[in-house]
Amino acid sequence: MRIAAAALLVCSLGVLPATGQQDQSAKVSEPAQTDDTLKVEVSLVQVFFSVHDRHNGLVGNLNKNDFTVFEDGKQQEIKAFERETDLPITMGLLIDVSKSQENLLDITKEAASQFFGAVLRQKDQAFLIAFGPEADLLQDYTNSPKLLRAGLKGLKVDTDFGGGVMASGPVPTISQPRGTILYDAVYLAAHDQLRNQVGRKALVLITDGDDQGSRYKITDAIEAAQKADAIIFSIQYTDPRYHGFFGGGDGALKRMSEETGGRVFHVSHKEPLSAVFQEIQDELRTQYQIAYASTNTAKDGTFRRIEIKVDNKDDKVQARKGYYAMATAE
Repeated sequence: MRIAAAALLVCSLGVLPATGQQDQSAKVSEPAQTDDTLKVEVSLVQVFFSVHDRHNGLVGNLNKNDFTVFEDGKQQEIKAFERETDLPITMGLLIDVSKSQENLLDITKEAASQFFGAVLRQKDQAFLIAFGPEADLLQDYTNSPKLLRAGLKGLKVDTDFGGGVMASGPVPTISQPRGTILYDAVYLAAHDQLRNQVGRKALVLITDGDDQGSRYKITDAIEAAQKADAIIFSIQYTDPRYHGFFGGGDGALKRMSEETGGRVFHVSHKEPLSAVFQEIQDELRTQYQIAYASTNTAKDGTFRRIEIKVDNKDDKVQARKGYYAMATAE
């Protein structure tokens, strides 16, 4: 399905409004629950997060009493806690196919294929989007690595710099060139694909970090991800031939990832793409989940800052920075 970048502004896939607390909360556990299964009410704020030690290693053996949660500086009571390793995940893989990625695509295809085969379990779902001057949904939701690998075979460099597609509404100008619509692709994946999904959600970006011609701003992309409760893992993958021309988006990738509870990885000779995918896989299977009832009960659409502190000062919590207190859709 071909998705013109401008069309991102005027159509959606029929998703429902989401909340920071997420009506998804009530649907976390589909099978019969055991005493060890986290039970979450609709009114609770859910946060999935990771903890790293001073050497950046994952810490997966902490308990509820090791954490303190604050919202807008006020301490909150933790109502539920769980170490999540098997909870289903919905994931989107977004791959940059602009000209600067031409020599990297074969490696990307192979590593992504292995990643899908290793990370996806029976109840997981994944989709695949390629983005350059436009965005292509190469494979919609599936838990089949075979279908996702077929989608990966469709990856090809897109050198059509567009600029000729217009839509009604708040589109800036037809003269703005589109080279790599990174922010539009993130917005599309979060708002149109993930916002109406339940449970754990993540976006994995493979790009040099350069954005040229997006109609949405980085703040729009971050807000869409936050409203969808999606964690962004960014993989900065840069062709040395384009050093100085592209790949200046490390700051943007860091901002999107840190605001949503993810982090940035850098592909290098010491850490190839396959190793980065392994790190992401490990992180997705070594998460914690905390739920709390906010002391601020107003559903006024404002952004609430979340801070999770861990007792061990050598450990660092990696969590989203906050949520939007939206009224639950009826």
